[in-house]
Amino acid sequence: MKKFLLLLLVSLAFYSSSKAQFSKYVIRFKDKAGTPFSIANPSQFLSPRSIERRKRQNILIDETDLPITPAYIDSVILSGTVTILNRSKWLNQICIQTTDNAALAKINSFSFVLSSQALKKPASGARADKFTETLSTTSPYQSSQATSDYYDYSSSYSQIHIHEGEFLHNKGFKGEGMLIAILDAGFYHYKTITAFDSVRNNNQVAETYDFVNNETSVDEDDTHGMYCFSIIAANWPGKLVGSCPKATFYLYRTEDATSEYPVEEQNWAAAAERADSIGVDVFSTSLGYTTFNNSIFDHSYADMNGNTTIVARACDLAAKKGIISVVAAGNEGGSSWHFISSPADADSALTVGAVNNTGVVAGFSSFGPSSDGQVKPTVASVGQGTAIANTDNQPAFGSGTSFATPNMAGLVTCLWQAFPDFTNMEIIEAVKKSSSIYTTPNDRIGYGIPNLHKAYDDLLQQRVLKNINTILAKDWIKVYPNPFTKNFSVVINPSQTGTAILKLYDNAGKLCKIKTVNIQSGQPQLIQFDNLQPLATGIYILKYDDGTNKKTMRILGQ
Repeated sequence: MKKFLLLLLVSLAFYSSSKAQFSKYVIRFKDKAGTPFSIANPSQFLSPRSIERRKRQNILIDETDLPITPAYIDSVILSGTVTILNRSKWLNQICIQTTDNAALAKINSFSFVLSSQALKKPASGARADKFTETLSTTSPYQSSQATSDYYDYSSSYSQIHIHEGEFLHNKGFKGEGMLIAILDAGFYHYKTITAFDSVRNNNQVAETYDFVNNETSVDEDDTHGMYCFSIIAANWPGKLVGSCPKATFYLYRTEDATSEYPVEEQNWAAAAERADSIGVDVFSTSLGYTTFNNSIFDHSYADMNGNTTIVARACDLAAKKGIISVVAAGNEGGSSWHFISSPADADSALTVGAVNNTGVVAGFSSFGPSSDGQVKPTVASVGQGTAIANTDNQPAFGSGTSFATPNMAGLVTCLWQAFPDFTNMEIIEAVKKSSSIYTTPNDRIGYGIPNLHKAYDDLLQQRVLKNINTILAKDWIKVYPNPFTKNFSVVINPSQTGTAILKLYDNAGKLCKIKTVNIQSGQPQLIQFDNLQPLATGIYILKYDDGTNKKTMRILGQ
């Protein structure tokens, strides 16, 4: 999808010489002086879940969390014929609608106003290139899956399997208790399309809001967000299963599909802040901005530095609040623009490029790096021939980084569900480290195609090693957890360097599993025993031998 922006400070003289040329503006304030809100009392403006997310990640409440000073907003309202559309406390600015030049002049005269920025003309025509995704009713792939998998993915199997996402689902991580906000152009008929039956029946859509028209309904708007929503949330066994079908969802329309103006970036910031205040964990954003209906607003590639656009700055502030923001790289790989869009350039965004289900880069996927040299895209997912829900109540297949993004966002959410004790940036780092070309990133797929099984193992090892003293106590080797269900690990702090052999026997003496591992003196490590099912409930014996030290341990399988 094509979207882009340039920050343009508009002076009072500009307003005077272009009467009624624009209808929407951002008014930016200098400070938050005189605010009745206090950092010491965050429950005034943040939900308990939002506060808990910060506490869990050792994030301090700061001035950017404080609402905009109400007296400043009141002064703007009283300046003339002005309507407040939305506000951004993070950026300390509001979006207004007006064609009253006298009001604009008065607003600019206020000592607490830092700047005014035009965002949109009173009316505009549609852009034919607004959405560049392509759809087909025929699958480009042949796929099969294990009968032991929890879900019958059918058409969506290949996009889940390329990341071993079914490993997370099979372990019970499907998004329960996690909150995802999808910021897009509309969610056409999600209330009636079959793929969302489970979402509706389980009341998994917690809130909807249209930041374009300032209303609650998003069901009648563009199909693009619905397609993206289906990639995460569909639970349609034998047809289409999403990457995180059990999460709770917040559907926000920030994008006006009929035109392209920077006001949509302000809409995104307002939606992101609402999601943050509620306590949302993950954003999925299949939008990007570079050029607009009016070229005076256009961004340059130099602006793709993570610090210039409204949407990139808001995206990075979301990360500072402990949120994972998953963002589409863009579909400009074959165009004259060529590069990523914004907020794909945001420093802390997990930016997603597109590949097919065999890992071949999609030609349309935008190139990195960001203009300040960051590795972008960060990773890649299936965005060519991605299975989606169509309006005819049948699966379809779409191409675009817009579709790679929700697939990755859902799987990352499942991973974080498994490791809520880790920070947003620790989860992102584990995803990067699990990727196919982590040591040699490039400007097409970044660190590569993530393997969520590897990321899970990495985080599990980190968790155990963080708590190794508590787990081992006075021992040098221990099984964890004990009793176990399908999997267990051996935590060890070896006294020598060499090779160790571990053998698992059932109570009748039958050998069930054998592992040979390298060990290093004084280096604690985790040895994992995965995929042990089907093992009967009962007592098992684990024998350890490194040539010098031997240990026999009884463990209980449940």
